[in-house]
Amino acid sequence: MRTIWVLLFSVLIIGLLAGCTNRGEASKDETVTLKVGAANVPHAEVLEYLAKDLEKDGVKLDITILKDAVQTNQQTADGELDFNYFQHIPFLEQTNKESHLDLVSVKGIHIEPFGVYSKKIKNINDLPQNAKVSVPNDVVNFSRALLLFKNNGLIELNKAKENDYTVEDITKNGKHIKFIGVDSQLLTRSLDDVDASAINTNYALEGGYNPMKDALIIEGPDSPYVNIIATTKEKQNDPAIQKVVKWLTSEKARNFFEDQYKGAVVPVF
Repeated sequence: MRTIWVLLFSVLIIGLLAGCTNRGEASKDETVTLKVGAANVPHAEVLEYLAKDLEKDGVKLDITILKDAVQTNQQTADGELDFNYFQHIPFLEQTNKESHLDLVSVKGIHIEPFGVYSKKIKNINDLPQNAKVSVPNDVVNFSRALLLFKNNGLIELNKAKENDYTVEDITKNGKHIKFIGVDSQLLTRSLDDVDASAINTNYALEGGYNPMKDALIIEGPDSPYVNIIATTKEKQNDPAIQKVVKWLTSEKARNFFEDQYKGAVVPVF
């Protein structure tokens, strides 16, 4: 009887070990699904372009198109999203400060030069007196827009400051330009109602504009506003997220940016 119990126990142990081995082998081949919040252009477009490569590498993406930037960061902080890809570091830092978040940049991917567009004029110098100009209404990009106008000689700003400019920091405004804060996603629509608009490149592309041809003025490639992969500190070294970074900084991604956007999106890797 004892021999029978020993044999049964041995079979049970072997079965358990075999089961563990099978699960271990399965885990190696298991595909990890990551939830990501991304702006439509170019962020989601390049992720979708790389989707098959990522799946071969064991990562599947569940992409949610950005509707609200602050909410997307909050969802990332709460774990509803594994990472996001739509913003630059100054915006992330401002959101962290205002919303008491602690998100981090995993990697800088590309720059989208910020430009000014118009349906009414063909040259920025033709802006009329008392022109109405719509600009992003968030603190960081409002400041960025003012800096672009300053760098093109249209206004002067308080020399004692380096960023976070507001209309109160305008020290010279010869044309008495009125800067109107508008939600970034609505800037292209606002062009019918204003003389010009400062628009983030991703929204300009979505609106059918070619930044390199249609922008009256545009930032240079040395812009500090690099678009990043952002996530929590706990996930910044996650192997699956690092695989996304690997593909987003690959030559395949570089070629996609350069061929698809013709200089409107500039890779930084």
